[in-house]
Amino acid sequence: MSKVSIGKKVDDFRLPATGNQEIALSDLRGKNVVIYFYPKDSTPGCTQEGKDFRDHYDAFQKANTEILGVSRDGLKAHENFRSKQGFPFHLLSDGEEALCRQFDVIREKTMFGKKSLGIERSTFLIDSEGVLRQEWRKVKVKGHVEEVLQAARAL
Repeated sequence: MSKVSIGKKVDDFRLPATGNQEIALSDLRGKNVVIYFYPKDSTPGCTQEGKDFRDHYDAFQKANTEILGVSRDGLKAHENFRSKQGFPFHLLSDGEEALCRQFDVIREKTMFGKKSLGIERSTFLIDSEGVLRQEWRKVKVKGHVEEVLQAARAL
């Protein structure tokens, strides 16, 4: 799989998702797709980001845009997180980091003096033809979803 770049078609992928299903990018042709990568289920920043996408979900739907959240967490954690927060969109489990590598979101992080590899909060907007139109890296949660929604409406 090649890495993504703006203006280029995104390679298809298929991952296990909440709702006991698998979701492929090709399944969503004809719709714009927001893929947001987040570090971990049920942590404060990730919960807030998910709630912001949830609270704007209807507006994204009106903009012909599906939302997919992705982390390395397993499906059980995803199901609990989705259910507890009332997310109307699916969460994809990327335990083997294939999609994370395709979108180049794995970064070295330092927490409490220890270095580890983790997901850098990032969002990608793919148009209805499967072409990457915009990316946001090193995302700060506050105000982010509104910016993504504005970009989706502009497609």
